[in-house]
Amino acid sequence: MRNECVLVVDDTPEVRLSMAELLKEEGFSVDTASDGQEAIELLRTRFFDVILTDLLMPRKDGMEVLKFVIENSPESICIIVTGYGTIKNAVEAIKLGAYDYLTKPVKTEEVLVVIDRALEVRNLRRENQVLKKQLRTQYGFDRIVGKSDAMQKVFDLIEKVADTESTVLITGESGTGKELIAHAIHYASERREQPFVPINCSAIPEELLESELFGHEKGAFTHAIRTRIGRFELANHGTIFLDEIGEMSPALQVKLLRVLQERKFERVGGIKTIEVDIRVVAATNVDLEEAVKQGRFREDLFYRLNVIPIHIPPLRERRSDIPLLIQHFLEKFQQKKKVPVEAIEPDAMECLCSYDWPGNVRELENMIERLIILASGPKITIKDLPEHILKAGGRKFCTGINVPVPTIPDEGLSLSKTVEQIEKALILQALERTGWIKNRAAKLLKMNRTTLIEKMKKQKLMASSSKASKNKKKNNPTKRLKSASN
Repeated sequence: MRNECVLVVDDTPEVRLSMAELLKEEGFSVDTASDGQEAIELLRTRFFDVILTDLLMPRKDGMEVLKFVIENSPESICIIVTGYGTIKNAVEAIKLGAYDYLTKPVKTEEVLVVIDRALEVRNLRRENQVLKKQLRTQYGFDRIVGKSDAMQKVFDLIEKVADTESTVLITGESGTGKELIAHAIHYASERREQPFVPINCSAIPEELLESELFGHEKGAFTHAIRTRIGRFELANHGTIFLDEIGEMSPALQVKLLRVLQERKFERVGGIKTIEVDIRVVAATNVDLEEAVKQGRFREDLFYRLNVIPIHIPPLRERRSDIPLLIQHFLEKFQQKKKVPVEAIEPDAMECLCSYDWPGNVRELENMIERLIILASGPKITIKDLPEHILKAGGRKFCTGINVPVPTIPDEGLSLSKTVEQIEKALILQALERTGWIKNRAAKLLKMNRTTLIEKMKKQKLMASSSKASKNKKKNNPTKRLKSASN
């Protein structure tokens, strides 16, 4: 049983009823109206997926029904039925917004084909709208995680340039999220309903890249068995994102320069000049200014691209964003992987924040996914972290008590306080390993017993020592045996 509703509007009872009967047999829910006036009254109270209306009728005709539908029910599909003498009027109806027209006498198969095709187009439009909404949600700049001053500057720039037509050059190391920024610029602009077409200039062989960018005509080269539209044509009225632009060959740089200047090009093997209305956003992890000095990148192209420069700093320069990103990825993978991991313990978080993340956000995301899958419990702990994070992250962890020993951070540290903390950690470790027997702990630390006692007093560890001594006597098996014999 189909759930679409169809309204049949015709002033001839036989036509109206036979059409309604046909559609009901196909599973549609059908209502009828004898003229345009009655149809509009029904449309005021109910939604119809399809309106099949005659063109010439008393009171209000099919054109008036069409205008009402366009203004009040744009999701509905209007199909005009007309005689040969009024085809010209039917064509005018198409220009106004009717989906199609049928000529009398109407063939059964033709009606069903046109209705099914119209519903398919309508459903595709709906899916496209949902997809665009999801993309805006996914790539809107409010989804870019970061509270650091560096990222706040990036957000400010996006807001300022999004609604302009200026070319943007995004720079930054691999994995910093350059494509995400490009998406954000597009979906914050007036071109948001138009295509966003990305192309990675380093991922496509040089001999194929020109065809990918500009398209080619049939027979332009071996295996060009049909004409192909390039990325610039696909991006017409929208945005083209040229990723890794620094890897483009000098020959293609010349052709790209012309497109940026004139918004015109020819397909490979073609002679017809194609004009496009596009916005260009480019990105690179290469220092283009240095590449210009070395002759690897055209200076005039660099200036054409570098109208609005946006630099994305690496994670090591915005460590305050790492906890936010970790929490973001935790929530993302909790939902996606359906895993019970809830949080990261503070010492593990410290270690993750002190690691330099040479792969930046991409590496961090992959690591959090790995940790969530392999975690030994509901929280990610130091024990879950891989060795290269523990070592290269700039921290080592004392076995048993997990006390971090930091390297010197950029902002510096208090040497005396840090040494004091390390000393306390080592003394505690030695005492715990020897059952708080000071002679043994002193030997383990290669110092005199009296020196150890002085340091314990200074570190205020004597209370713990007394408690341990009491516990030792309380749990002494010899003493328990004597008590039992008495």
